[in-house]
Amino acid sequence: MAIPDDRVYSRTHEWYKVEGDTLTLGLTRHAVDQLTDITYAEMREPGTSLEAGDVVGEVESVKTTSDVYCPCVGEIVEVNPELESNPGIVNEDPYGAGWLCKIRISDPKGLESCLDAQAYEREIAEA
Repeated sequence: MAIPDDRVYSRTHEWYKVEGDTLTLGLTRHAVDQLTDITYAEMREPGTSLEAGDVVGEVESVKTTSDVYCPCVGEIVEVNPELESNPGIVNEDPYGAGWLCKIRISDPKGLESCLDAQAYEREIAEA
């Protein structure tokens, strides 16, 4: 699957798509493939304030549990309602319907350290 170029990526394998002052966050296909089948996903509640680098939630797979990180200062405004009944949606469509949460950005500075699609592709190819 091609890495979408309409968002940025972290070295911890999250993707971040910014639209206005809202950041949608999800896991990359690389992360999903490394975790194998995701069986559970829990994000912090809407209204939760976040600092850059904070854990916004966790995903569990048959292999391990992984934290999910926020790149910037903001507040969780929405959690994907599909996750509770169908966490496997992250496996099926990580760049679309498998998004994890939405964050209202109050300071985007942390996004500066993220990678564009080409840089992220090089990063995972070298790993």
